[in-house]
Formats: sequence, C-alpha cells, structure tokens
Amino acid sequence: MLDLQKEGFLSFDEIKEKASSIFTKTAAPTTSDKYTHIPTSVVLDDMSKLGWGVVDVQQVKARKGKGFQKHLIVFRNNDVVINGEGGDTVFPQILLTNSHDGKNSFTFTAGLFRMVCANGLVVSTEEFENVKMRHMGYTFEELQVKIKEMVERLPLTVESMNKMKSTEIEEEQAIKFAEKALTTRFTEKQLKVFKIDLKELIQPTRDEDNGTDVWSVFNVVQEKLISGDFTYTSGSKMRKARQIKNFSQDLKVNKELFGMALELV
Repeated sequence: MLDLQKEGFLSFDEIKEKASSIFTKTAAPTTSDKYTHIPTSVVLDDMSKLGWGVVDVQQVKARKGKGFQKHLIVFRNNDVVINGEGGDTVFPQILLTNSHDGKNSFTFTAGLFRMVCANGLVVSTEEFENVKMRHMGYTFEELQVKIKEMVERLPLTVESMNKMKSTEIEEEQAIKFAEKALTTRFTEKQLKVFKIDLKELIQPTRDEDNGTDVWSVFNVVQEKLISGDFTYTSGSKMRKARQIKNFSQDLKVNKELFGMALELV
C-alpha cells in the first residue's frame, strides 16, 4: 500500500533507504548495447527543479537483478492543490515508475491525495493515459514539457471529481459498484468461493465520507479494498482481507476503480 500520510517530503537518505535501485548508476548486465541507461535519480533531481518533492518511494522485491528492479516514486507539489468543499482538500500527484533492466521506460501517472483520510488515488481517464519517456534522448526540456502538459490537464480531473460529487446513487447501485469493484482485487474463481458482505464495503468509516454521491462511495470502497478493511468467508472460515502492499497491484486496483466510478457518471 502506498504510504502517503507523510506531509513533508522525504530526504535523500530516506529515499535511498527505501528504494536504493533509484540510484543505480549502471544498467543490468542483461541489457543490450543499444540500451541507454538514465538513472531514475536524474529524473528525481529534475523534478525537484520543477518544484515536485518526493512523498513516497517503493521498489519490488528482487532475488535476481537486485538493484535494477522496478521502482516507484510519488511526487507532490504543494503549490498545486484542489480545495474542495467541506475541507476535502486534494493534492494532485505524479507517480513515476521505472527500472534499470531495460524492460521499462519512464512512465508517469496522475494521482490524487485526499488530506481528509490520508488516502492516495490514481487517476484513470481517457485524458490521463500514462505518459512515457524513453531513456534514449532524455532531456530536462522534454520532462518539463511532459509535466506541464499533465498539470494543464488537471482541470479535467477536477471536472471528473465534481461530476462524481454531484451524482447521487441508490444503495442498490452502490452495492453493485462494490460487487464489481471486487473484480479488481480477486479472480473470478476466488469470487465464486468467497462470501463478502457488500454492505460492509460501502459502510463509511469516517463522517467525511458519509454520503450517497459517487465520490463518497468510490472513496469508501477504494480505501477498504486497498487497506484490507473488510472480512470474507471461505468455506467455514472467516478471514480478514490483507492489505495490498505491492505497488504494482495498488496502481492496478486504483486505476480500474477510478474508471468504474466514472462509468457511473
């Protein structure tokens, strides 16, 4: 699960301790001679010049290729903020994934951070497809253009949020949304075996999320699925769901859920 509760930015030492692969200076031995190696730390420095600090970093566990594995950096710019009604302040974020094994380009994804629940969301709309940059020919000027384009599209994110907030749904629709949302986390085979109380999934855990609008329901379901804040019965045993800790799965669930929520509006 992405750790987005830290209000300040991570220091260089904190970043290196959590994801040392960001600073790998050479490409994996398995890459071809045509591969151009650009350490992710170069992009990290360039993003800092543009006013974007680091609030979280992660890397996948690797037995082989350690130091070259896929990693994630979450950037936030405190000057870029969406002030919502009722204190629901949202900070847009930029999520960068990369690896040094030749299997990934620099991939930027738009995200949102809700201060009210210290919860991170990943934006998935037609306007916000992943922005990719190849290692070959990377320049600060190109990065500047890409980030500027992402920031300029933020009003579209605000529009999507406002549509969700202004769209009321019945309990039956909310339950159907929760049922569909489970497919982002479990396989069809698992869902045939598991028994899950869908009403539990749409039950708010805080007053700020009380509401029958799509935005409220989406945030409740998203937080519970990611944090594992629900139970399910498998056979005769009742189990508590596990928190999602793998950042690739976290991103997948988040993006698919956001898309499902937009379908309701």
